[in-house]
Amino acid sequence: MKPASFAYEAPETLERTLGLLAIEGEDVKVLAGGQSLVPLLNFRLARPDRLVDLNGVSELAYLRVEGEVLRIGALARTGDLVGSTDAARGWPLLVEAARLVGHPQIRVRGTVCGSVAHADPAAELPSALAALDARFHVRSARGARTLSAGELFLSYFTTALEPDELLVEIEVPLPPARSGAAFVEHARTHGDFALAGAAALVSGTDVRLALLAAGPTPIRAQGAEALALEGAPPSEVAAEAVRGLELTGKDADWRGALLQELAQRALTIAAARSGS
Repeated sequence: MKPASFAYEAPETLERTLGLLAIEGEDVKVLAGGQSLVPLLNFRLARPDRLVDLNGVSELAYLRVEGEVLRIGALARTGDLVGSTDAARGWPLLVEAARLVGHPQIRVRGTVCGSVAHADPAAELPSALAALDARFHVRSARGARTLSAGELFLSYFTTALEPDELLVEIEVPLPPARSGAAFVEHARTHGDFALAGAAALVSGTDVRLALLAAGPTPIRAQGAEALALEGAPPSEVAAEAVRGLELTGKDADWRGALLQELAQRALTIAAARSGS
């Protein structure tokens, strides 16, 4: 298949980009890495009136550490994250998740912000960012706002972004000192979409657990996190994490058991890495 016809724009500034997104009466899509959008265009599941290519907006191409914050611009590639020594030193959970995204060819083009905006609940990066309490900075010609993961992700492939808004930056705070992290998943083949997964962060004063492919959005298992802080073992914490999930289909029991096993494994590895 080939895409339906569309107007093509290649702005060089963020201001111009936001102006194009604000055109009334048009369905405007943004192209960054294209790993999600281009297949949708080719199958004509997306038929935008106008395509706005971000790749000339150099001010959005950054991945940098500022104090105790990792800042990821809209054009930062997943491969940039994998290759960043600063990110690996301070945010190993995010880098570990990034290494599991597709194959090298996908990571070298796909963007971190693009994965987030696509909002696939089986994607690695949204769940890792949810576990890290990331903040998502959104801009439009009307102004700016900042969202948490709970505010941004609404349902399957659906976010709180308005049609004229662009996710310009992800802000990831530094995890607690002496914390351990682990990201584990199960896929049919290497590089395939995960059937289930878990991201865990453990320190002496904090436990975080996020599940992927467990519902319509990345799931923060807050009840399980509270149980872990009370000293419950990983097996009990993992059981609590899946207890309230609304899994459907003939394989619901199998998926629940898989999620529980992966959550327990992630918690156990993270605790061992933290030394707690």
